[in-house]
Amino acid sequence: MKKICLCFLLISNFLIAQDLKNAPYKNSELSVDERVENLISLMNLDEKIGQLTTPLGWKMYSKKAGTKASLSELYKEEIKNRHIGGLWGVLRADPWTQRTLETGLHPKEAAKITNAIQKYAIENSRLGIPLLLEEEAMHGHMAVGTTVFPTAIGQASTWNTKLIKEMAQAIALEIRAQGSNTAYGPIIDIAREPRWSRVEETFGEDSYLIAQMGKSIVKGFQGDNESDLKTKKHVAATLKHFAAYGVSEGGHNGAAVHIGERDLFQNYMYPVKEAVDSGILSVMTAYSSIDGVPSTAHKSLLTNTLREKWGFDGFVISDLASIEGLLGDHHIVDTEEDAAAVAMNAGVDVDLGGNGFDDALLDAVKAGKVSEKRIDEAVKRILAVKFKLGLFEDPFTSEKEAEKLVRSEEHIELAREVARQSVTMLKNEDNLLPLSKELKRIAVIGSNADMQYNQLGDYTGPQSEDNIITALEGIQNKLPNTTIDYVKGTAVRDTTQTDIPAAVEAAKNAEVAIVILGGSSARDFKTEYLETGAATVSSKEDEILGDMESGEGFDRSTLNLMGKQMELLQAVVATGTPTVLVLIKGRPLLLNWPAENVPAILDVWYPGQEGGNAIADVLFGDFNPAGRLPVSVPKSLGQIPVYYNYWFPIRRDYVEHDAKPLFPFGYGLSYSEFEYSDLKLSTSGKGQNTKINISLKVSNISKIDGDEVVQLYIRDMLSSVLSPVKQLRAFERVSIKAGETKSLQFELLPKELSLFDAEMIQKVEAGEFKLMIGASSEDIKLETTFEIPETITISN
Repeated sequence: MKKICLCFLLISNFLIAQDLKNAPYKNSELSVDERVENLISLMNLDEKIGQLTTPLGWKMYSKKAGTKASLSELYKEEIKNRHIGGLWGVLRADPWTQRTLETGLHPKEAAKITNAIQKYAIENSRLGIPLLLEEEAMHGHMAVGTTVFPTAIGQASTWNTKLIKEMAQAIALEIRAQGSNTAYGPIIDIAREPRWSRVEETFGEDSYLIAQMGKSIVKGFQGDNESDLKTKKHVAATLKHFAAYGVSEGGHNGAAVHIGERDLFQNYMYPVKEAVDSGILSVMTAYSSIDGVPSTAHKSLLTNTLREKWGFDGFVISDLASIEGLLGDHHIVDTEEDAAAVAMNAGVDVDLGGNGFDDALLDAVKAGKVSEKRIDEAVKRILAVKFKLGLFEDPFTSEKEAEKLVRSEEHIELAREVARQSVTMLKNEDNLLPLSKELKRIAVIGSNADMQYNQLGDYTGPQSEDNIITALEGIQNKLPNTTIDYVKGTAVRDTTQTDIPAAVEAAKNAEVAIVILGGSSARDFKTEYLETGAATVSSKEDEILGDMESGEGFDRSTLNLMGKQMELLQAVVATGTPTVLVLIKGRPLLLNWPAENVPAILDVWYPGQEGGNAIADVLFGDFNPAGRLPVSVPKSLGQIPVYYNYWFPIRRDYVEHDAKPLFPFGYGLSYSEFEYSDLKLSTSGKGQNTKINISLKVSNISKIDGDEVVQLYIRDMLSSVLSPVKQLRAFERVSIKAGETKSLQFELLPKELSLFDAEMIQKVEAGEFKLMIGASSEDIKLETTFEIPETITISN
């Protein structure tokens, strides 16, 4: 009898295996929906919940200095016991992960490990489901040996969406070449709070500019068509952070957000909607709360708005440990089981970190707190993305191609071009810039003149010294026959490393002093980190303070240059030597004294690995700067928040100074001079088909070829609810040769003129609108008005 039962069992297992081998989900000729439906019908509850689990990836391989990397025992246990559906940051390297140049994975090794990870998952799981391998990617893939581009705030300063799309394509190619398939970006948080530690990760203060940059990242990552995802040149994009993360109370990272429903939808949700309409495949929740509801538990936004109203069909993933945060941070539940249930029922599909769902979610299902139908819904969304990426057909990559494609010469040159276009000239008194290449002696001074990691920004992997060009090195490369005296003078924060007399002496002996100051998001291996990866600002009296004063977890209570940097700058200026200030930093700082006393100022944010060459190109006239500020620069801390598109009424001045920023949104100078003329406007169509067609001419009236960033703003002259004093609604960076005139055309659609009325209905109200075109939000060159004859309701 036992022999008969054993034989029957063996035959049954064989038949099941045969059925799985020929299961419809393995047929690439079927539609994604058909394959998903078949696969999920074969899965048990444990396997389904496993698909919603994304643990920390760098723990899934073992490597010590001087040894080859191999799969860790932990990874094998995760596949066997938890049936995981993805990994986050397999290739991530930084002080938090403790992955260094020696213990992290270089591109060829990365491809080998990701191939091994996928092979093991497919061969050692019942259904052979490949993994989503998700990576940080906003200014380059956060891994060893990749290309480091300027951070997002610098990307936005280019005002060049085509260039940023090209950059995103390069990042996607590097990620996919190493075997990962999902990228975290774009970040669409609106930065109206400069004390907040993550301003550098944003595209600035304006929802329209953010939306345009965000769409460029989505298309660059994912391709123009869904079929592009299978070409192994593109990745699934993940929008973050949903929603309104960047304006937390007091600038505290992850703290409560206090905004009204109209402001939320008019501004903060606008770039999200644009990304959804662009086909983004994933959305990440935020650590913060909105009006008392944590983002990871916000059913009204995650389900009612994102899913039902906007039709988003990708998956929602929690930010790292934000599901557990419902219990430990927000205190809205009292058990892990309830935290999992609340997040899942609100609309969160996937747990980043692997500790929020898992057994807690399984218990919630068994207790009837979460339906298996809801589990199926979440799993289907994950599986659909895997099918769209072509992972079931071929999840592997070429080790040789990885070595060839990652950090290629083309990508290095692209990093330099993005950095050049991001440089914003804030002041150029008496045309001090560009500097002559015939100078015999130059002093290069400052905390950030020759600090590699200080110019790279947060979310950056460890770097080989040869990969990064500092400002000092860029200047040396540009002027090999000039005497260049370098004196650091002081550090960003620490005051024990200060030698101002040496800096003064170097400036006195030089024809020009280039002072390079600012901030830093450079992490080190001594920094302490929270579970989420954010840094902990130490209160210990360290002998030497690290430079880091920005980057996740480093919120500020002031916006002054830290340490003795201002004292250094003042001492150099006092020598009488012509002085150029270059700012390398991650957030707007108070620049009142430099703006009044330093003849030339360049703002380069964190310019990436080619930053030094880009700075030198601008300083010495090989590139004409045309960067524009994506944020307003305040005059004082008491002005905050200061942003250009506030609602009426017009702001009153303070007792101490006026209400205007020191440098306004959209501001930036050039070596060229431009003139605007011939503004023409016509209206066509009716209702939702209405179009406002605008044309104008821009002439370069100087003798230097250059780029101009033409900015179009509107104002609703009479509205039933408050509306902005002005609102960016189009822009174009255009190259114009000396003496040349170019014609530009813009088109406005009803949604760009709309507001949310008292009943929260999105509409364009009939009436007069003012059109303003210029070189910044304050430098308006041309203006006119137009009429919308009838109210237009916007259908979503």
